[in-house]
Amino acid sequence: MKVLVLGSGGREHAIAWKLSQSPRLTRVYVAPGNGGTALNPRLENLDLSDIRELRLWAQSEKIALTVVGPEGPLAAGVVDEFRAHGLRIFGPSQAAAQLESSKVFSKAFMLRHGIPTASYDSFTDPAAAHAFVDRLGAPIVVKADGLAAGKGVVVAMTLHEAHAAVDCMLRDKQYGVAPGGARVVIEEFLAGEEASFIVLCDGKRALALATSQDHKRLKDGDEGPNTGGMGAYSPAPVVTADVHARVMREIILPTLRGMEKEGIPYTGFLYAGLMMDAKGQPRTLEFNCRLGDPETQAILMRLKSDFFELLSAATDGRLDQMEPQWDRRTALGVVLAAHGYPEDPRRGDIITGLPAEADDAVVFHAGTTLRDGALHVAGGRVLCVTALADNVRQAQQRVYELARGIHFDGAQYRRDIGFRALKG
Repeated sequence: MKVLVLGSGGREHAIAWKLSQSPRLTRVYVAPGNGGTALNPRLENLDLSDIRELRLWAQSEKIALTVVGPEGPLAAGVVDEFRAHGLRIFGPSQAAAQLESSKVFSKAFMLRHGIPTASYDSFTDPAAAHAFVDRLGAPIVVKADGLAAGKGVVVAMTLHEAHAAVDCMLRDKQYGVAPGGARVVIEEFLAGEEASFIVLCDGKRALALATSQDHKRLKDGDEGPNTGGMGAYSPAPVVTADVHARVMREIILPTLRGMEKEGIPYTGFLYAGLMMDAKGQPRTLEFNCRLGDPETQAILMRLKSDFFELLSAATDGRLDQMEPQWDRRTALGVVLAAHGYPEDPRRGDIITGLPAEADDAVVFHAGTTLRDGALHVAGGRVLCVTALADNVRQAQQRVYELARGIHFDGAQYRRDIGFRALKG
């Protein structure tokens, strides 16, 4: 059988890499893919992005399953298009993907179904939004309503930052303008420790993947601007067995029941970004309708089960028959980003020094392209160096040893990924 993975980032490289290990598959296509998927002999890049063209190609090639990586195609209705023509595809419908594609929809949904989250209000009028910011004070969180490629959330520590974010999103319309126009969600700031809780959903049931923790800030010690993610590790000690059970009971299952009740059953990956307070009480920062990046790289390094079998079961409503097996070791990934990331990443620099893939270490590509036999930087987050080891410290040592051997002009990366797990 043949499968198709949609996307071009590190998450999609990891998905395709893991799928290619299934003995049931003869070929894994990635549309459009990146330099890393181009170099892997088990994978094949496909230069297509139009949804209808992808569907026609999948029909002609008799693709057994399509897996959607990024949020863009989901919000554009790729799942609806494929399903309407009898093709198996794993992901939420366009209506269900509003959990990510519209912050306003997502917050209102959580309120309707009693899912714990920060208090908020939404605005289209800049003056009203500015008045609300002044009334609530700082720190405060300002979010663009629509998709913004990870750049539509500002955690403002001062009123000046909050007002600037409102102007950027509502007046200048720079980020996350939804189809209905520019809107923002402004919500209370939640203190605590973040974690990523990702599950597979088949419409009625949810199956949790291994826990993980991302590092959003650009610089060591969680300093600097927010990014799409500078590194991750799995498992995340902050998600204890008690927290795990509570998240499933109070957040994940009510979300699935609520979506079904509203006539938009949810299938696909569901990612709850959590904030745990000092008492271990989880609240939902946001929902994503996909795997996280770079969490995916760490999680899939630990997955011992056949990923194709898991996704097939979820697509066909058979998640109750699945029990994935996980490597007991820690997986840790560090993102190497381009010069100027996240504001203005420079493209075109040549990448050298990539190590060969090993059983315990893989370099997943994101913003890379293969041109004239050489790898070049083609995006903000360029590579994710990922390794398995018996504990966080050993995984750190392995990853940073590999990272030091990789070179491209202006490369930047954090030196402290996993630091929270080492506290105390």
